Amino acid sequence: MRILSALLIALLAACSQTAHKAENTAGPSARQTSLLPLVIRSAKGEHRFDVEVALNPGDQERGLMFRKSLAADSGMLFPMEPPRTASFWMKDTLIPLDMLFIHTDGTIAFIKAMTQPYSREPVSAGVPVAAVLELAGGRAAELGIREGDRVRWGNCAVPGTRPDAAWDRLDFCPAP
Repeated sequence: MRILSALLIALLAACSQTAHKAENTAGPSARQTSLLPLVIRSAKGEHRFDVEVALNPGDQERGLMFRKSLAADSGMLFPMEPPRTASFWMKDTLIPLDMLFIHTDGTIAFIKAMTQPYSREPVSAGVPVAAVLELAGGRAAELGIREGDRVRWGNCAVPGTRPDAAWDRLDFCPAP
């Protein structure tokens, strides 16, 4: 009887770990169906990304944790409403990321490039920001993206792209 009980407990533990891991490694299609267009204008021109948006506290806390890869032209946007001084870390994040902290006027306030996976060291611009954008590590340098470059998203980035009316509230159209 003890052996049967031990086997049952081991089986339940294994199943619950697998379910938890599958939930955390889910890509964008499992959590949200629409991607938001985002454009960064740099000295090298404009570059478009299609990003996931972390709107609720759970998505913002989870971010890109447990992801094994991130496509070159994708990322995750963390809108800050109202703007605030944001602080991020890399706990449970498997891949290096570039973190771009975006001022309310649309300019990039600070870039922390190639953040160290699993690091618990906080990363912040030290000033209130409208959003933080996470890209694949090294992508900002590869595209020549620098502090002071301009960012916009939603219909302001690519007019006419509107997955649904709910996304209109996410448009970010700072004056040039």
